[in-house]
Amino acid sequence: MEDVADIATLADVPRHHNRVRPDAIALQFEGRTTTYAQFDRHTNQIANALIAAGVKKGDHIAYLGKNSDHVFELLFGAAKMGAITAPVGWRLAIPEAAYVVRDAKARMLFVGPEVTAHARAIAAEDPDLQIIAMEPGDDGWPLFETWRDASSDADPNLPVDEQDVAFQLYTSGTTGHPKGALLTHLNMRGGWREWDKAGFDWNTWTADDVSLIAMPVAHIGGAGWGIVGLTYGARNYVVREFNPAAIPGIIAEHRISKLFMVPPALQMVIRQPDARAVDYSCLAFIVYGATPIPLALLQECMDVFGCGFVQMYGMTETCGAVVYLPPEDHDPAGNARMAAAGKPLPGVEIKIMGEAGETLPSGAVGEIAIRSITNMQGYWGKPEATAETIDADGWLRSGDAGYLDEDGYLFLHDRVKDMIKTGGENVYPAEVENAIYGHPHVAEVAVIGVPDETWGEAVKAVVTPKPGTEPSAEDIIAYARQRIAGFKVPKTVDFVPALPRNATGKVLRRELREPYWAGKTRRGN
Repeated sequence: MEDVADIATLADVPRHHNRVRPDAIALQFEGRTTTYAQFDRHTNQIANALIAAGVKKGDHIAYLGKNSDHVFELLFGAAKMGAITAPVGWRLAIPEAAYVVRDAKARMLFVGPEVTAHARAIAAEDPDLQIIAMEPGDDGWPLFETWRDASSDADPNLPVDEQDVAFQLYTSGTTGHPKGALLTHLNMRGGWREWDKAGFDWNTWTADDVSLIAMPVAHIGGAGWGIVGLTYGARNYVVREFNPAAIPGIIAEHRISKLFMVPPALQMVIRQPDARAVDYSCLAFIVYGATPIPLALLQECMDVFGCGFVQMYGMTETCGAVVYLPPEDHDPAGNARMAAAGKPLPGVEIKIMGEAGETLPSGAVGEIAIRSITNMQGYWGKPEATAETIDADGWLRSGDAGYLDEDGYLFLHDRVKDMIKTGGENVYPAEVENAIYGHPHVAEVAVIGVPDETWGEAVKAVVTPKPGTEPSAEDIIAYARQRIAGFKVPKTVDFVPALPRNATGKVLRRELREPYWAGKTRRGN
């Protein structure tokens, strides 16, 4: 929509659409419908309620729960008074969720009904934390709608600058603790303004567009996609959590025109018995990313959905996409470019760096570095980690390895770091290893990613047993499950007499991975 060009901050989004399309539907969620006029009014109420609760500009609030329309009201309401929203993954174990809330120094915690036990445990550590229940429960916490509606719906009209931080998304850490990426209003909006200037067909939004928000809001793919749909004034249909069996029917019934999904989710949808019986003529474009997609799966998705496809490559630290593979590079018969991540989006620079930080020529493999208006401000409370990631010239080191071809297309080759991507989730081996090391029968453990047809990669633990013990894989998996989120728990465990190490004693994970990835050109599925 051309009329969104002047929107500078998230705070301006509800105001703008209340002026130009007040009666249009902004959000739909489980039978609840919110117009843009109501969206603006509710975000005003939330901003005033936060102020009344003692939240100040620059303070953090946290959300712990599954998807909801109210999450977006909370995010945009906080933006109107300058607070920073930090979503917490509902799949995290209690100690992990508690760490995020504590690290963010959250003044308030908004909690969904699925994770009230998490909230009770977190509150026990911090009696001063104010907790709001998103849905009715028996914990005695104030109910979100009651709390919201008790405040004035007058716009607080507080100054908010595009350089202010609006969103803090947590990414897994190599040492086991996640880091909060500070994303400003400019990060969230600036990149899309550049895309608007380019006039991409796939990024042309109209009043008739209906966007599906099915990915988790604790990830940039879920929250970021929702922010985009609301910014462009689309109707946004929110599902509580991804349910592959329900997606085909939702697309047809609600006439979804645009959606974002990770490849494993797309695979689950097209494997549904009725997937090919549904009329997808309403779909204009599917945006996919977060994990690479096998060519055969992409071709099958193109055949089933019959719409345009756009691949995205990026990271939380770049506010999502910085590289795209446009629809015209998607050929049902397959082509060489469909193996690429794509080419830089407008306003994005990509270069390949060698070990000494030098820029490598076309075709040479090195670390992917990114300079963009969407690059995060830094990591919350971690200046050293920020300096290690973003240099003085604004280049952000991705930790991924790849190369640029002569036409400027980026091809992913391997990972500089040992991160495992499973179903769109990031898993760092050290975090899983730390969860397993305490098992009484484990002497040593190394965690690697192995190919998985459904999830892209699966987590595998390679264990050296303590002398005189005979550990079982099932027991080790159960032990880990008590300490870390389910998606991080190893799917399988192998036992070896000793782990391969180099001269300095470092475990050679590449050597452990080799048998599983042999014959594959991309060492990350």
